Amino acid sequence: MSPLLRRTKKRPDERLVTLVGKPGCHLCDDARAVVAAVCEEVGAAWEEKDITRDEELYRAYWEQVPVVLVDGEQHTFWRVDAARLRKALGG
Repeated sequence: MSPLLRRTKKRPDERLVTLVGKPGCHLCDDARAVVAAVCEEVGAAWEEKDITRDEELYRAYWEQVPVVLVDGEQHTFWRVDAARLRKALGG
């Protein structure tokens, strides 16, 4: 099989989860709790970005916050399902 077609599965500790949200958003608070718990459980890193401080993120996601990205790819928005995120991270 061509190396280009082979996908190497990343370990959870090689993954980065990004929570895109905004201040005062109760759904963002809920998402933060789920993301933090799942990432701690599986050993993945996570970060939070504020759409009010980033024009590009604002244009891309203002209707969907909170948005969860896994390694830069959109995973979900509005509500975060812990089991689905855990599975996406390989945990």
